[in-house]
Order: sequence, then structure tokens, then C-alpha cells
Amino acid sequence: MHGSDEGRPWTFYAFAAFFGLFVLFLYGPMIVIYILSFQGPNGGMTFPLNGVSLHWFGALVSQTRVGDIAGSFQRSIGLAALVAVITVVLSVLAGLGFRRRFRGSAFAFYLAIASLIMPGLFVGLGIALAFRLLGLQTGWYTTGLGAQLTWTLPFGLLIMFAVLGRFNRSYEEAATDLGATNWQRFSEVTLPMLLPGIIGVALFGFTLSYDELARTALTAGAQNTLPLEIWAMTTTITSPTLYAVGAVTTIVSFIVIIAALTSIAAIQRRRARGKLRATAAQAEQSHD
Repeated sequence: MHGSDEGRPWTFYAFAAFFGLFVLFLYGPMIVIYILSFQGPNGGMTFPLNGVSLHWFGALVSQTRVGDIAGSFQRSIGLAALVAVITVVLSVLAGLGFRRRFRGSAFAFYLAIASLIMPGLFVGLGIALAFRLLGLQTGWYTTGLGAQLTWTLPFGLLIMFAVLGRFNRSYEEAATDLGATNWQRFSEVTLPMLLPGIIGVALFGFTLSYDELARTALTAGAQNTLPLEIWAMTTTITSPTLYAVGAVTTIVSFIVIIAALTSIAAIQRRRARGKLRATAAQAEQSHD
């Protein structure tokens, strides 16, 4: 029988074992944190579970909580949304600008993505020192925003370059031949076709900002973002409240990812239905 295991080489089983260990190493700690976040009121930071309850999730919003979880969460969500919007706008504009070669384009490209190879802590330190020399105060909505953009923009640029590299310009040429203006061509042809890539850029911008720690540590000012608040909690909290925070933040990340992937799938299904309708219409015209 062709599907039997006799013909499989030993490398297949070695790879399967390696992949299994990789998945366990990647998701095992997360699963442990999720389980321990449901400890009972008298539970500790380790196994075994001392009852099962939502006590520690309630502690996040109660008056006895340690740290500013609610405030830091709101700041992180707002900052991540702002970073995602700016990353999308600048990445799309840069991607469209780089469609035509210009003098210094290669230098501008490598300069834009150079921050990927720079240690994030040093990027944040440089921004904080520059603001201090200028006599300006650091804050999560100013220096923190700028520091995070040095992390998200290169990824946004790379994604848009990849998307535009596969873009068929014949659609734009056809729109021009039909009398469309530059704005009509962009808004009704180019932008809808780039929309899945734009959603991907927004997803990268949001999640990278939401989880960013190194670049924000020295640039957030007096008010912490959620990753900084969690980092501070590791030195002060010895209860499963910390696990509850981790579970909630991970759930938020999964919700954003699922929403983005669902949007991309909906766009692709709509395009497929449009192509089917166009094909059917052409078939009816040829039949007539």
C-alpha cells in the first residue's frame, strides 16, 4: 500500500520529533500560564491547583490590585492603534513612491530598514538622550510613539514592497484608458487590490507595538505601557494575578489576529465571487 509507513525514511520521524519538541517548547509555557491563572483564591504561583476560579482575573480590576493595569492597558491599545495607522499610511506612501526608481532609492531603502539590526534598547536610549538634550520631556505618546515606529515601519515597508512587487499594473492602465483620474485609479483600483496587504501591515504594526518592551522602556516617560507594567509586576507581585494579566493580553492579541485574518478571507471571497460573476456575464454575452 502506497500510504504505509514502510517507505518513510528515518529523517521523517526525526523531523516530526523535532517539530513536536518545538511546538511543546513554544506553546507549553503559555498553556501553563493559562492554567495557573485559574487558581483558586488560596492558590499559589505553581502547581498543584488549589481550586478553580476567576478570582485573579477579578483582582485585575478590583481596588486591591497592584499596579495600574487598566491605565496601562488603555495606553497600550491606544498607542498600538496609532502606530498601526501611521505605519499603514507611511508604508503605503513609501511603497507607491518606490515603484519608480529615483536617485538614492537604494540608500533610502537601507536607511529605512537599518533600525531592524539595531538593538532596541539602544534605539530607545538614543531617543531619550536626544529629547533630554533638547530639554523636552519623554512620554508614551511622543518619544514612545517614535521609538515604536522605528520597529514597525521597516516591517510595513517590506510587506508593501512585496505586495507591490506582485502588483499587475495592467489594471491601472486599463482604468486610465477608460478615463479614470489619478485619484479614481488609486481609490477604486489600486487601493482595493492592496487592501489585504494593508491589513497585514496594520496587523504587524498593532501587535509589534502592543508587545514592545525594549524600545519603550526608556521612552515611555512616567506612565507605563502594558508590557512595562507587567515587567514591573514581576518584581512586586507573587500571586497568580500576573498569570491572569498574561492570559488577558494574549487573548487580546489573538482577537486582533483573528479579526485581521477574517477580514482578509472576506476580501478574497468577495473577489472570487466577483470573478465568477464576471466570467458568467462574459459567457452569457458570448452565448448571445
